[in-house]
Amino acid sequence: MSVYQFSVKDSYQEEVSLGDYQGKVLLIVNTATKCGLTPQYAGLEKLFETYNTSGFEILDFPCNQFMNQAPGSDEELSSFCQLNFGTTFKTFAKIDINGDTAHPLYKYLKSVKYNEGANSKEKGFISKLLDLTKSSNEGEIKWNFTKFLINRNGDVVERFAPTVKPEELASAIERVL
Repeated sequence: MSVYQFSVKDSYQEEVSLGDYQGKVLLIVNTATKCGLTPQYAGLEKLFETYNTSGFEILDFPCNQFMNQAPGSDEELSSFCQLNFGTTFKTFAKIDINGDTAHPLYKYLKSVKYNEGANSKEKGFISKLLDLTKSSNEGEIKWNFTKFLINRNGDVVERFAPTVKPEELASAIERVL
């Protein structure tokens, strides 16, 4: 199984097959526009600009499951990112990533890579907040801006905690490009 077997909706509610990204290196991120980590959009855009010509894509999935930090319509969320952070990567429709209503893509991502803390540099308030939101299911996503790196075959190769900044991902991305 690979991420290419899933379909998702874009911010205009059009169905998009992730098979369209076959052969690309992907960074799949659950995001929120009203989160303390929202400034990571700028770093994500820099990664996208740096590696896009080498076959790298960022897939942005807004999620409102963490303290309602992704309010608004899908189009409003997409516009917010473009206007405030100059994003040019694809923003998809808002989805659920945890619980019974989790999108099948995220159920798959969590099933193959769940050791989020192993590669994080959590500290301070966010670290404490992540501890408070821990679920009994080890695979659950703990907060906005959890990142999954996908190789050209559609396999999950790494999961990064929310506090791992986009600029810290460059060497991992270069390894799979």
